[in-house]
Order: sequence, then C-alpha cells, then structure tokens
Amino acid sequence: AEYEFLSFIRQHTPPGQCPLAGNSVHADKRFLDKYMPQFMYHLHYRIIDVSTIKELSRRWFPEEFKMVPHKKATHRALDDIQESIIELQYYRASIFKGSAEEKKRKIVENGGRTRC
Repeated sequence: AEYEFLSFIRQHTPPGQCPLAGNSVHADKRFLDKYMPQFMYHLHYRIIDVSTIKELSRRWFPEEFKMVPHKKATHRALDDIQESIIELQYYRASIFKGSAEEKKRKIVENGGRTRC
C-alpha cells in the first residue's frame, strides 16, 4: 500500500511540498509514521488540521460557523477527504477572506501602519 500511495503522490507533488491535511489528522500521522515512513518522508513536515480551524471558527466567528457545510459522517476515507476539502474551502472563502479584507481596511485606515 505504501508503494501505491508513494507512486501516486510523487506524480502530483514534489518532495517536501505537500502537507498531510484533514480533520483530526494527528491520528493518521501516527499510523502513517509507523507503517508508511517513506510516504511520510515525501510529505512536508507541517500538518494542516482542519479540526483546529473548525474550533477557532466556532469560537471566533460564530455567525460564519453556523453556515459550515454539514458532513455525512460515513467515516469512509474518501468521503472524509472530500468533506475536509469542502470544509477548508468554506473557511478560506468565508472566514479567511473576510479577515484579510478587514486587515487591509485597518492598515489603510492607519495610514499603512500595522499593529502587533
């Protein structure tokens, strides 16, 4: 299985560029570290955990969070992957975009100065 994963990912990503991503992906990382070390070696060392973004959005942007696409909860690998992608796309379009636009507006209002 590792050879098939590695062959596929090598066709689509250069070494060290693609992070492991998904919901609660730390459990997947432990499994992959143990059973597919060459596959993990090909990936970037950082992880994108959509669950973390979900929790921050729920706390910091409750109105936008109400509109997050609902999951089927089939717990099938392909469904989980596709739903994680859709969920992250939602956060990018609705929360990160708004945050970036707000930040730009504040920078303009402050005459180009940023605050920490």
